[in-house]
Amino acid sequence: MPESAEVRLSPFAEALRGAIRQRGATLERLAEHLRDKGTPVSLATLSYWQSGRSQPERAVSLAALRNVERFLGMRSGELAGLLDAPRPRGRLAHRVPTPVPMSKVWPDARSRHRALDGLSPRDETRLTRLSIVSRLEIGPDRTERHQWNRNILRAEEDGVSSMVLLFWADSDQPPPVLVPTRNCSIVALNQDEEAGLAAAELQFPRPLVRHETIIVEYEIEQPGSLPATNHERRGRMPTREMLIEVKFDPRALPARCEQFSEIGDRHLVRPLTWDDTYTVHALGLDLRPGAFGIRWEW
Repeated sequence: MPESAEVRLSPFAEALRGAIRQRGATLERLAEHLRDKGTPVSLATLSYWQSGRSQPERAVSLAALRNVERFLGMRSGELAGLLDAPRPRGRLAHRVPTPVPMSKVWPDARSRHRALDGLSPRDETRLTRLSIVSRLEIGPDRTERHQWNRNILRAEEDGVSSMVLLFWADSDQPPPVLVPTRNCSIVALNQDEEAGLAAAELQFPRPLVRHETIIVEYEIEQPGSLPATNHERRGRMPTREMLIEVKFDPRALPARCEQFSEIGDRHLVRPLTWDDTYTVHALGLDLRPGAFGIRWEW
């Protein structure tokens, strides 16, 4: 076959095929491992993945992909970050996903406008949220001690250079301290002290090109003295994977803890139990715009 007629593999398929080859594994052994982990994938599907004929898109396939990465000795999200945007299906196949109005996620219009004043959130709709991880530590006095966040993002157009972050800032408490730690710097920061809402524009080291991924990490320190009762993330764009963790001090454990989501008109709640490290977590896959988080009672 002439070179010009060869099929060019997608970045995902090429990386998957190379990792399998480097590990010296077979598709049969990989399929067996996925069955053992409770995330079975057929041999035919694995073959399609590495040949570029298809890719993981549904929640069960994305869960299996995390076990593929572990089996092949890859970093978490290394393959997931190379996936193309999911193909539209059925009656929606001709539509392009659009963000929900900001008012659906942050209903207080005055506070939202004051917090966003001077920021440029236009890049938000040009970023795909592949993975969001947020970890919160609660101290023995029931207050928030430390919050760590990681976002794996993919640009869907050339020139994407920043992201906008909206977060709570209690009006009767000292303002939170936002600390960029990886691949971002603060170019603007606003706080609406009356309503307790803050916004920041985080700039990337350079503009991204289409389909380029970036890992952005930052921390938020809350110096206040009020007991914390929840940790949630709100977004107006879909998120492929969201993991929220809350670690409690064993000297101050809540009476009740639950996962919740507010997606459109649907409000779902599920009770949570902490593990051996006194940590609870909530995992959301293929989340639509809305609120997702963990709340508790003392």
